[in-house]
Amino acid sequence: MTSLNQVALPKTGIPGLIENWRSDLLSGFLVFLIALPLCLGIAMASGFPPMSGIITAIIGGLVVSRISGSFVTINGPAAGLIVVILDAVQSLGQGDAMAGYRYTLAAIVIASILQVLLGVFKAGKLSAFFPTSVVHGMLAAIGIIIMAKQFHTLLGVKPEASSLFGTIAAIPHSLLAMNPEVMLIGVCGLGMLILWTMVKNPLLKMIPAPLLVVMLGLALGQYFDLDHVHKYLFLPDAGILPQHEYSLGPSFLVAVPEHFWSGFYFPDFSKIATSEFWFAVISICLVGSLESLLSAAAVDKLDGYKRNSDLNRDLATVGIGNVVCGLIGGLPMIAEIVRSSANINNGAKTGWANFFHGAFLFLFVALFPTLIHEIPLASLAALLVYTGFRLASPKEFAKTLAVGWDNFAVFLATIIGVLATDLLIGVAIGIVVELLLHVFRGLKWNNVFSMAYHVRQTDEQTYHIAVSGAAVFSNIISLKSMLSELPMRKTIYFDLSDSDLIDHTVMEFIHHFSEDYQYAGGECLIIGLENHRAFSAHPLAVRQKT
Repeated sequence: MTSLNQVALPKTGIPGLIENWRSDLLSGFLVFLIALPLCLGIAMASGFPPMSGIITAIIGGLVVSRISGSFVTINGPAAGLIVVILDAVQSLGQGDAMAGYRYTLAAIVIASILQVLLGVFKAGKLSAFFPTSVVHGMLAAIGIIIMAKQFHTLLGVKPEASSLFGTIAAIPHSLLAMNPEVMLIGVCGLGMLILWTMVKNPLLKMIPAPLLVVMLGLALGQYFDLDHVHKYLFLPDAGILPQHEYSLGPSFLVAVPEHFWSGFYFPDFSKIATSEFWFAVISICLVGSLESLLSAAAVDKLDGYKRNSDLNRDLATVGIGNVVCGLIGGLPMIAEIVRSSANINNGAKTGWANFFHGAFLFLFVALFPTLIHEIPLASLAALLVYTGFRLASPKEFAKTLAVGWDNFAVFLATIIGVLATDLLIGVAIGIVVELLLHVFRGLKWNNVFSMAYHVRQTDEQTYHIAVSGAAVFSNIISLKSMLSELPMRKTIYFDLSDSDLIDHTVMEFIHHFSEDYQYAGGECLIIGLENHRAFSAHPLAVRQKT
């Protein structure tokens, strides 16, 4: 196995730019092609002006990349925050979209200041408190909500329903009332995304699928003359559908200001004393911080050099970027995993790729705002429906069920909780269900937040970590902190023989820690599980001492 000390790591800062500018410039350009349509779509789905998503990605690239604690992460708006932001716009605006937008900008500023404080006080490790099944359930619920809301836009219909379940129930009506030519644009875009997953040619795969969707949408938009208000009959001579006049026009295209600087808006803090405002602040801070930390950690595992980001610094710098975004009209950003993985696959070496992606976005929107206006909303809806499906795909349900029925129950409880209430309450419901399952299996209340473990150095090269009692998601933070301080390239034994209960979150953490530690040149062994009963055949299933 190749260890880190045998690999020449890319330089950082200006020396890294001089050394790696070719690979980072190319990757930044390719990520820009992916980011442009996604930023527009995420902004519009969030109830923000389309340009706000571009503003966020530009700040993430030009500003955050220069002070971040990560290496190949791309910062920008993400689908996971759509639900939180849209809820804030609707609850704070009470029917006035522009007022809700400006109130939400104020909530973003305050939430981002809290995010900076979390990073400064090294609270990045708090992400470990959220069980894996709850996080996956939250993301799946977000995916379902995105699909439910954007499917109507894909069909060219605006539903009258105001609630989520009403929006879902309105789908059959929207199918009957769809605008055929708009639907064709959306369905063709969705089909393009699905077909592109089957392409194996590495050269073709370098062309980003979102770019193809936008180009196809631009061509169909011109063919159907979406620039001008007019009415049409769909297949008038075919006799397939009852004859009905459909309307088309610029309202089905992205609305952007003629000049980039006209896209800036400023926050309104006049609702800072209301409970709705602070609920929005907490939601944005909690969900944004959690998603950013989880994504940054996931990106580190994709990095070919296996570099570890400083998650606390990364959280603080993302918070700084979000303060700027809130002050000038942008969405909050996170470490975005889809664009980051594309960045790595395209050969990025350093954070300069993120910088170049932001620079290309800035140049494009400054020079070609008219081209952005020609993008059909249905094309962006296709991208978002596909993104939502990936978050809530049957594979995600199957993977969660494979870990065990208990894991799946928490996953479902979180999804139902989020859909029936909101993100914060839904996540809380998932955490409570997981805790109750552990209590049913013998977890003592005084052990909920306290893990009993003992570290013994048997010789200069060997550490023995004995865990006793219950090791569950809610008491893992102290173990994570201790492990982060252990020296590298030693031999570590995880002795779990005295553990009464080990949940999936802890099993997964120990497994990943072991992999990373061995990659870095050390040795990590897990012992003492012979007398434990696994609750499924999955290697990381919950285990209880027999």
